[in-house]
Amino acid sequence: MLSANSSDETKYHYVYVLSCAKGELYTGYTVDPKKRIRLHNLGIASKFTRSRLPVTMIHLEKFRTKSRALKREIQIKKMKRADKLHLCGL
Repeated sequence: MLSANSSDETKYHYVYVLSCAKGELYTGYTVDPKKRIRLHNLGIASKFTRSRLPVTMIHLEKFRTKSRALKREIQIKKMKRADKLHLCGL
C-alpha cells in the first residue's frame, strides 16, 4: 500500500533561470516548469517578472529532493550575472 508521501518521493523538483524582456535574469523553484513559465508570462507568478514580460526559460535543473533544489536555487541566486549566463550557455 502506498503511503501519503509516496507521490512526493517520485515528484521531481526544478530550479530554473528565466530571461526577461528587459534583459534581467530571474531564478526560481517549481515542481511543474511548464505551468510555472505559463504563470510567469500571465503576470501572476512573481512581482519581479510581472513588469518584465515576456520571459523565456533559458536554464532548467532537475532534482529528486526539494532540499537539494532549494539549495541549488540559492547557489544560482548568489552567482554574478556573467556566471549565470555561462551556466545557461550564453
